[in-house]
Amino acid sequence: MSTTSGLAIQRLDLVDVDTIEEIEHRSMPAPWSRMMFVSEIAKPTSICLGAFVDDALVAYVIVSRYVDAWHVMNLVVAPENRRQGIATRLLNAVFEAAGGDGSRGFTLEVRVSNDAAIDLYKRLGFRGQGVRRGYYTDNREDALIMWREPNAG
Repeated sequence: MSTTSGLAIQRLDLVDVDTIEEIEHRSMPAPWSRMMFVSEIAKPTSICLGAFVDDALVAYVIVSRYVDAWHVMNLVVAPENRRQGIATRLLNAVFEAAGGDGSRGFTLEVRVSNDAAIDLYKRLGFRGQGVRRGYYTDNREDALIMWREPNAG
């Protein structure tokens, strides 16, 4: 899809699941199961993109299409590749991939303690729309619900 500065954004494939799992387990306190990734990658209504540096997967985003919104379900950058603009590039690629769909906005949940992610999402046009109490299963932390209008930018 896009390549600059040695970073390539492309659709994820089932062959990427082993690496996705490895990054997920190093990054997330409540990692997704292998079958959750397989199901989303195989679903024709999902947008599943990876960021590759020198052909090595370093980040991914999983977005599902619903009737009235795209739901950003999982966005993870490997710890050693953070703070390099990769998450921004992935989300911009998602917005581009969904670009012909002006009727659906984007929604996501983010830990209320994850200031870096909240700041990133705000820079990309998301706004807080409420809180899901006790949303995260590992520690019952609340989630901030964020929304981005269709074609915002």
